[in-house]
Amino acid sequence: MSKFTPIVLGLRIAYGAALIIAPQRLAGRWLGPGAALAPVQVPLRGLGMRELLLHAGALSAALRGNDVRPWLAASIAGDLTDIASTVAGRGELPSGAAPATAVVAGGSALMSAALFKL
Repeated sequence: MSKFTPIVLGLRIAYGAALIIAPQRLAGRWLGPGAALAPVQVPLRGLGMRELLLHAGALSAALRGNDVRPWLAASIAGDLTDIASTVAGRGELPSGAAPATAVVAGGSALMSAALFKL
């Protein structure tokens, strides 16, 4: 396990928890005023739970000395799905939301891929 593994996984756990607790606050810039609506907050909280559970599972595996690669592969798949979903709905998103999502989700996927190789 790299010394960065617990840090990266911990940050992703914190991000997931924050999405569950305060989806509008985290996603307001990304999704605009729509982030205040309950129908938007439902999938945001789902995304938060995905982040929390995947990365908590990866952290638990890493701390026990088990293989984290299956967890990281699932994380990368989720990040790529976020990008694809955003591209599909980009016409209805606030200006700049799609490129910002691509950068954030793409960066997250790259971080997980880097841990995958360590």
